[in-house]
Amino acid sequence: MKRLSAFFLFFTISYHSIASTSPVESVIAPLAHKSLLLDINYVSDTKLVSVGQHGHILFSVDGDNWQQANVPVQSTLTSVFFVDRNNGWVVGHDATILATKDGGTTWEIQQFLPELERPLFDVVFKNDKQGIAIGAYGQFYRTEDGGETWVSEFHNEFLHPEDVEYLEELKQEDEEAYLDEITSILPHFNRVFRDGRTLYLVGEMGLIAKSNDFGKEWQKLDEIYQGSFFDITRTTQGNLLIAGLRGNTFRSLKNGTPWKKSDTGTTALINSIVLADEDRIFLVGNNGTLLESNDDGVTFVQNVRTDGKAYTGGVWFKDKLVLSSEVGIKTISVNK
Repeated sequence: MKRLSAFFLFFTISYHSIASTSPVESVIAPLAHKSLLLDINYVSDTKLVSVGQHGHILFSVDGDNWQQANVPVQSTLTSVFFVDRNNGWVVGHDATILATKDGGTTWEIQQFLPELERPLFDVVFKNDKQGIAIGAYGQFYRTEDGGETWVSEFHNEFLHPEDVEYLEELKQEDEEAYLDEITSILPHFNRVFRDGRTLYLVGEMGLIAKSNDFGKEWQKLDEIYQGSFFDITRTTQGNLLIAGLRGNTFRSLKNGTPWKKSDTGTTALINSIVLADEDRIFLVGNNGTLLESNDDGVTFVQNVRTDGKAYTGGVWFKDKLVLSSEVGIKTISVNK
């Protein structure tokens, strides 16, 4: 699933609401299912949830008909995650974190910090208490109580070596300048993926990292590409697959090293990896990009859609692809 594309990255980082620092409820809109949506998540075999612009959160039991939830913010929402069929979280602009305990019907604010002017891009939980949220400029928040409290963390593992010394000197000379600098010195964290006891994180400038203690400490993996990555997952055959800018997709047989480039035949930006039935893998991205692999991600066949729209996320649901996109929900039947 996922992610936030470079098509929307500038929009997401540079845009912030003109509204006041107090949250304003999202407006129920008849055409919300046709507006900009940035993520979609599988909740159960009978429910999907999608999120996007203007605080829109939509849910569906069939992938075709969508109902809009009442949401307490109008911030653009970028990612949704459910740990079970009841408990879910959404993140987005204004460092917003929302939570639901009823499968997405109602939502409450856990964090809303418009003064930061920083979006969050992803959220993951390992149970209904322990979770992390990540975003632009290395934002990293952790909760140990289901989101009742979120604590910011600064992970200097992701600093360039020369920046470590620079920050140490700055901290000694000017504490206020140091605190300001650490809010923007790290790369954007785009996607975090939980794979059993291991977390994988991908982001800007070719960032790939893993953690075996739920993100308390991170190990950067070897750089294989200097551009941004937007999604990472483990295939049904047990291999890691990663995708990002200019069609760059890589596959690893040994949990992150070495990586071998996959043949995608495209330079379009890839936003999301979707695992389907019978070991099929789909890549969805900008410019109507839809790619299919039947060999565990070694090669892909293009099936570009004529609408030319950016597909931002996707799930395999009831034998069809259900995608979030810049023009709302897209449902695509793909023959075997």
